[in-house]
Amino acid sequence: MHSCYTTYITRIILSLSRYFIAIASILLVVITLKSCGSNKEAEELEIESIELPQGFPEVVYSNPNNQYSKARFELGRKLFYEPLLSSDGSISCGSCHLQESAFSDRGMALSKGVQGRIGRRNSPSLVNLIWQKEFMWDGGVNHLEVFPIAPITDTLEMNRRLKDLLVDLNEHSLYPKLFESAYADDSITTKLLFYALAQFTGGLISDDSKYDQFRRGEIELEPKALAGYEIFVDHCSSCHKEPLLTDFSYRNNGLSQSQDLGRGLINGIPEDNFKFKVPSLRNVALTDPYMHDGSMSSLEEVIDHYIGLNKQVGLDTALSGGIALSEKQKTELLSFLNTLTDSVFINNQKYSEF
Repeated sequence: MHSCYTTYITRIILSLSRYFIAIASILLVVITLKSCGSNKEAEELEIESIELPQGFPEVVYSNPNNQYSKARFELGRKLFYEPLLSSDGSISCGSCHLQESAFSDRGMALSKGVQGRIGRRNSPSLVNLIWQKEFMWDGGVNHLEVFPIAPITDTLEMNRRLKDLLVDLNEHSLYPKLFESAYADDSITTKLLFYALAQFTGGLISDDSKYDQFRRGEIELEPKALAGYEIFVDHCSSCHKEPLLTDFSYRNNGLSQSQDLGRGLINGIPEDNFKFKVPSLRNVALTDPYMHDGSMSSLEEVIDHYIGLNKQVGLDTALSGGIALSEKQKTELLSFLNTLTDSVFINNQKYSEF
């Protein structure tokens, strides 16, 4: 018993140390980003505007020094699929965030990093990120421009030292020219690297599912799906708030508790232990397996989990007592969830690898 307890405490200490190192790195990059200005006037770099979805809230991400342009977006797109970002050149961001799976790693509970190393959490879908204030399952990253630092530097994922990556990018035959075109600077810095990646990931906007078309009054949902929508509004929408289908909060949803403390590991608040960010349900039929640990293989299993919830320590009050649904209502809810698949988004060539 004493040995097991000591091992558990040791694992927590090691986990905390990794997170504190990551947070310190992120803070350093944020300071760098804020201390640097633009190298060229916006109008000279052909700054453009992004057409935002009808009925969506105001975006969170904004940086006057990194306004949208096609050259910047295309640079970010190339970097997203660039295996040079990993230490052994074996994987890219796109290796664990596949377009056909709404930029999740469908079928993988935990993604594989360099040398087949297994990650700690399920790879989330990358969609509508410019409306998010915090990233990762625990909110450990609070800015879109430093979001990539975690997977790039994590030893279980891309395992790349930023210093070495910048050397390789600056010595590359193509990238200095691309950065010159996008940012009027052929000297590739951490700031510009993360600017470019934010251009692409921030541009991954999903807003044309059957659900969206229904919201815009363009189509009617089939009766079963419409009944499922009413069930969704009654039982799910308080956490999966429309139209982004998440409220970005952190909640304990009754999963078996493990050594992963979730939000509590980031803010040190014991009451936030085992809380994880509410994911968006957009394209949810394409992003299995589910939960932060990938422990549920199907939407049917997820629904059954919420139906069978009992009162337990820390369980979110919105889920107290579970959700009462008949078999017919389960089928209707599943029908609605399938309307959240955005076929235009997952087939859009502008998001694809070159």
